[in-house]
Amino acid sequence: MIMAAGKGTRMMPLTADRPKPLIEVGGVALLDHVLDHLRDAGVGKVVINAHYRASQVEDHMARNANDLDVTISDERDLLLDTGGGLVRALPLITDDPFLCVNADNWWTDAGENAFARLMRAWDGDIMDVLMLLVPFNNAYNTQGQGDFDMASDGLLSRRRPDEQGTFVWTGIQMLSKRLIVDAPSDVFSTNVFWDRAIAQGRCFGLEHKGLWFDVGYPAAITATEQKLTEHVGD
Repeated sequence: MIMAAGKGTRMMPLTADRPKPLIEVGGVALLDHVLDHLRDAGVGKVVINAHYRASQVEDHMARNANDLDVTISDERDLLLDTGGGLVRALPLITDDPFLCVNADNWWTDAGENAFARLMRAWDGDIMDVLMLLVPFNNAYNTQGQGDFDMASDGLLSRRRPDEQGTFVWTGIQMLSKRLIVDAPSDVFSTNVFWDRAIAQGRCFGLEHKGLWFDVGYPAAITATEQKLTEHVGD
């Protein structure tokens, strides 16, 4: 599942004429970057939600992803936020658990593909959520204060409101369908599901081994391109 339905408000003016997933870093669209990593992990079926300029996402996929089985989860009528978007898309998602990734991140792998690492680390007996996390100090372009603290066994907890979290969520995760139930409304955040999993001790994290960048606002694009140039050959 690729989350690609946002309005791209933080990315203005770059999103004045295109959806955020089609903004480019180093000449590659954010959406294509995600798809390349999914292909490398052996993923062949993709569900993408779309709202803002959804037809551009559809046209882009028709031109560039003929090797993939792609379904669009249409949110033209109403932007459902991340949780609501998952609920609408769930009937289109055939596998359980499934990968879910936001289309406004850029990352490189150090060794094994990050999606493959998540799949290998998944333990359905104890997990409903497995997030890919990056240490706060390695989260390039982040504008937040960190998201989670992680215990030695990978169990996640929310950062305290008055403290900096030690890890930042990369926008990449695996989810069990059993968690995507009892939606509080049509429009809501995935945080609702995460908080349930945390309360039940079923929300875990895996530390990312490569580079990771928040590319959700215009200045982050150039900053990311510059940092990637510095790391060429690493």
